[in-house]
Amino acid sequence: MASYRSYKKVTGTQIIDGSVDADNFAAGVRDNWCVKWTWGDPCRCSAGCCCLWTTPAQVRNLNFELWGAGGNGSGACSCNRCQHFGPPGGGAYTSKSIQTSSGCTYRMCSAGVYRCLSRECNGCNGCSSFACGAGICVCACGGQRGCANGSWTDSCHSSMPYCVQSGCNGTSSSQDYVGYTHGGNFQGASSYMYPGGACHCWKHIGHSTGGVAMNTGYAEQNSNYCWIRCGCWIAPYAQGGQNATSNYCGGCCGQGGTGGPGLVKLTFY
Repeated sequence: MASYRSYKKVTGTQIIDGSVDADNFAAGVRDNWCVKWTWGDPCRCSAGCCCLWTTPAQVRNLNFELWGAGGNGSGACSCNRCQHFGPPGGGAYTSKSIQTSSGCTYRMCSAGVYRCLSRECNGCNGCSSFACGAGICVCACGGQRGCANGSWTDSCHSSMPYCVQSGCNGTSSSQDYVGYTHGGNFQGASSYMYPGGACHCWKHIGHSTGGVAMNTGYAEQNSNYCWIRCGCWIAPYAQGGQNATSNYCGGCCGQGGTGGPGLVKLTFY
């Protein structure tokens, strides 16, 4: 038997276009949305930032976007000759939408950066950002580390190291979207050796990639006549750092720069 409750429901086809506008609704009825960012200082000593967030009243939908920190650059590790190198990569990106209830809590942590300015031949992979709470636990891995060597037959190729990695980035069932970047493109091929041999390499050009969907592109560093060039200490958010480079023998004291820290963006409505 039909009840009064079933009769008083109104379908969309019963509402005439334009007959109900904003003046017909009480305050707070319509959808509202806000954005909360979680980030650390964009410097080489950034520890990132963590936040425990509680869902306000009337909020029912959340969208999380996360960026990992960029990888660290390598040092100028070859003392007896100039080197070739592969610049670091930008941080990965993860997006996830869920439904929630007022009072639910979520811990969001944007990745910091390693405080080491590497003098070794291999830098450090970037740190991960994550968000965990009621109905979600996802993260975005950091970018690929930079590398360098003095053996022209031993390449540090550009790669996407997280394509088959389980755990951090998870699977399609745990995220709505995941994006990755290559490590920076490899530079310093033997065809650029200056006449006279291995003690003068010129046209060092390297591109550190940016974070996915950050529209930062890549950071270029190049040198032709430089005893030592250290990596920059500050990089944009989720950007890969810079390697130390040398165009001559004996300049072995350079250090790579750290990548940019990670980010977490929460849209709630």
